[in-house]
Amino acid sequence: MKTKTLLRILLGLLVAALLAGAIYLNSLMCIITGYAAKNLCSAVFVSGRNADSVEQLDLNFSFIRFTRNKVDYEAQTVTSRFLWGKSVAVCRDGFGVTLLRDATANDFRQQTFPLQLAPDYLADTTVWPLGDRIADSLVDSACVARLAPVAKAFIDDQAYNGTPFAFIVLHRGIPVAERYRQGFDAQTRLLSWSMAKSFTNAIVGLMASDGMIDIYAPMDVPQWQGDGRKAITLNSLMQMQSGLAWNESYGSRSDVNLMLHREADMGLYAIEKPLEYEPNTHWYYSSGSTNIVCRYLKECFPSDSMFYAYLWQRLFYPIGITDARFEVDMAGTPIGSSYLYATARDFARFGQLFLDRGCFAGRQVLPPEWVDYSVTAASDSKGKYGAFFWLNRSGSLPDVPRDMFACDGHDGQQIYMIPSKDLVVVVLGYSPKPDRVIDFNRLLADVMDRL
Repeated sequence: MKTKTLLRILLGLLVAALLAGAIYLNSLMCIITGYAAKNLCSAVFVSGRNADSVEQLDLNFSFIRFTRNKVDYEAQTVTSRFLWGKSVAVCRDGFGVTLLRDATANDFRQQTFPLQLAPDYLADTTVWPLGDRIADSLVDSACVARLAPVAKAFIDDQAYNGTPFAFIVLHRGIPVAERYRQGFDAQTRLLSWSMAKSFTNAIVGLMASDGMIDIYAPMDVPQWQGDGRKAITLNSLMQMQSGLAWNESYGSRSDVNLMLHREADMGLYAIEKPLEYEPNTHWYYSSGSTNIVCRYLKECFPSDSMFYAYLWQRLFYPIGITDARFEVDMAGTPIGSSYLYATARDFARFGQLFLDRGCFAGRQVLPPEWVDYSVTAASDSKGKYGAFFWLNRSGSLPDVPRDMFACDGHDGQQIYMIPSKDLVVVVLGYSPKPDRVIDFNRLLADVMDRL
């Protein structure tokens, strides 16, 4: 009798464990299939990459490697399945890719990109930095020769670890090194990951300088008016000191993974988080903060189309970015935490804008004071973070000058700006932690030595 009772208990525990496991696995389905569908769709239709190579490199980890992915080249969609889970991502002209939630591709495609603007110059025929034509008279051939071995070792030999796709160095505003992995070139749009946060910073700076917003004023967010969250400002969010509860872990069912792969309105998901700390007192990294900012900025305009036009007229076109894709969620908000696709040269242009304190090609695009603010350390960050920019004040890269500041993205996407060396370095590729992370400290040290 005791044996039968014990067996029933053990069987009950086994069933409970299996049920709990199935419930947890079910909660991961949106992340597993959503990650595969979104990133494969963007890689194929925005970056122009080969689907098989993307699956073998970018998607070859954890449960993601077991997804079954179907690319529909005519409809420009990707459908990803894992066990009973399914996600669909769709690419639309102008917008890039959006992960669908509770909508079909046909329904969602009715929202067309409203921007009918064009820059007043042609990138192919305009001289650098506004265009892509780099005149021989601008190039320091001796400097190019000195840096060529570093670029080759980095891209071709992977001597600094990781799997780099693109590498470009600007010295005194001029490209002195530029190299791409086979299958990539100067026209390939590549994923920013969290470097997009720094672009969001620039949009805030433009709107602040245009008198549209006050970064130190409490935000008029309806969900926050009845509690301590009403004290949160744009400055709180940009310095990652909002106090809102957030889990940024990338390898779990975390807030950031749920936001990016489950939510139709990403900013709203982050807005509804409760307060965990008093605003402006505690630093911790939160992609949700950036999407709150993007949602707030968009709502300052009478229409989405006016907001998109503002981005291009005030930021992208004035600094030579003519063909980027700032992908949006299903609510139409640019996903400022993660999803900007641009060329290596475009990312370098953005770095040069901030290196030159807001001036680009002789035009003051951002106020110098805004750049100073952006690289001022947040009070609780111990010198490592400003306002959507990372800092080297803490010496995290010991062989790099302390005045270096950076746009830092997942899997090793980087724009490094070093004012004391008049240097911008852009790295794009696949460098997942911990075993394949690029040795950025040695790479930058070698670049500076060659200069």
